[in-house]
Amino acid sequence: MILSLNSAGMKQALSRVRPHLVAAAVFSAGVNLLYIVPTIYMLQVYDRVVPTRGVQTLFLLTMVLLFALGTLSLLDRIRSKLLARAAAQLDLSLAARVMDASIARPDLSQAGTALRDLESAKGMLAGPAMLALFDAPWVPIYILVCFLLHPYIGLLAIVGGAALPAIAWMNERTVRPHSVRAEEQARASYSLQDSLLGGAESIRALGMRRALVLRQLRAREAMLTEQSSVNFAGGAFFTGGKFVRLALQSLALGLGALLAVEGLISPGAIFASSFLIARALQPIEQLIGAIRPLGAARRAMTRLDDLLGSEQDAPRLTELPPLKGALTAEAISVRHPDRDGAVLMNVSFAVEPGQAIAIIGPSGAGKSTLLRVLAGALPADRGDVRFDGSSRADWDPERLALEIGYVPQDSRLFPGTVAENIARFAGDRLVDPGEIDAMVIAAAEAVGALDLIQRLPGGFNHRLGPGGRGLSAGQAQRVALARAFFGDPRILLLDEPNSNLDGEGDAALTKAIAEAKERGRTVLIVSHKLGVLPVIDKILLMRDGQAEMFGPRDEVLQRIMPPRPAPVAVEAKA
Repeated sequence: MILSLNSAGMKQALSRVRPHLVAAAVFSAGVNLLYIVPTIYMLQVYDRVVPTRGVQTLFLLTMVLLFALGTLSLLDRIRSKLLARAAAQLDLSLAARVMDASIARPDLSQAGTALRDLESAKGMLAGPAMLALFDAPWVPIYILVCFLLHPYIGLLAIVGGAALPAIAWMNERTVRPHSVRAEEQARASYSLQDSLLGGAESIRALGMRRALVLRQLRAREAMLTEQSSVNFAGGAFFTGGKFVRLALQSLALGLGALLAVEGLISPGAIFASSFLIARALQPIEQLIGAIRPLGAARRAMTRLDDLLGSEQDAPRLTELPPLKGALTAEAISVRHPDRDGAVLMNVSFAVEPGQAIAIIGPSGAGKSTLLRVLAGALPADRGDVRFDGSSRADWDPERLALEIGYVPQDSRLFPGTVAENIARFAGDRLVDPGEIDAMVIAAAEAVGALDLIQRLPGGFNHRLGPGGRGLSAGQAQRVALARAFFGDPRILLLDEPNSNLDGEGDAALTKAIAEAKERGRTVLIVSHKLGVLPVIDKILLMRDGQAEMFGPRDEVLQRIMPPRPAPVAVEAKA
């Protein structure tokens, strides 16, 4: 299985796995050499023990055989453990990189199945396919021993050694297209299932369950059709390979008998030739059966290599001074992923520390996309975002993210406690627990969510389920706000943070923004509600992906609000 790898991550992982594979190859040599011992035992029994009635010789030969078979079993066990360790080392070397790359580039098709691909590669390393690969190089040795018994037996082994690889080649050529299509259909089916589980509540409420189950069944039918083609085609070749091996094994027995009758070999060589040919052809037969998992593992590793290749090994960055809060967008452009055109086109503006900016505009104007770019959630296709004058690329991404408070439009929370969600799971980074708790409470107080959280079952220890289930939409939005304010970040990016809030929540949000401004924090908020306008300094009006207007709040409002009609004087009747 030849792989052409490009990513440094994959190369580094395989370099760590290589010592285990080399050791397994060494033990494979011992295993395959010891497999010749039963042949020698057979020859000695028939050619020396039986004619001379040498019971003592038989006893000694049997002891040697048992020792050799015990050693063979031990070496085979060690080899299997080495391959299992190689699979574990591959996981240790790649799991963190794969997860990080999947989160960093969720737009790539490889991201959705990256962990499944890693499991496929691990399964190949620790499975029987790898044992067949290690045994295959020893086929010529067994054929050479066959020649030592008699040239005709060696020629018969060569015939089998040529026929089985030909069957394996035809198997690969026939099965591969179906395997690729089956994998694509399986990935699409799993992706559809994941999306349906995420929206299960809406599916039940809107009566779409049966319709979507039928849709998923149609996707699985397409997958099963390709998988059946793989199994039928591969099964035919596997059966053919097994027939060839069994036929050659029996023919070797017959040829040995013929040669023994002619006096060209000893009687013991009759059975030895059959055993040797069977052993010589067994790895090739196993490889025929392993064509499918080997091909799947190869394609999985290629996808992992492409995913990790999307990472850029960043050099060590100069540690910049603490962020003050100035933000500049320079000609930000984002292309639409599914159709021609752009979501954002050359959007530029600048914000000073301590300013609050409202981003307004009709639906589909690109407001949320702009905020995602500013937060680093979405890479821009063109343009740059600068913080305190330095490009985003010059900042350490993790350090910069801690200085940004971001509320996405869907207020997404994650499995864990409310406190863990607010703290951005900082406890997993081995930060002082007492310090984290104080910061969590401070963030909840800053957005007026402390009383709400304390009333939850378990308070801050209230545990959320998958997708952050366990809170109402309004409660989830208040927790997401507290998460954005955690650690008192210098820049706050709030996307519709009050869409699910009641009047009390709106007032708490407005107060939180005002207090953040007093501390010199920069605030950018997307909102269709006018309650936050009193604390806003400037307004950015977006339309059709472009910044149509940017300036002081009152000036922009005066230009976009229709003029009030002048009062009409009504004459009093006499």
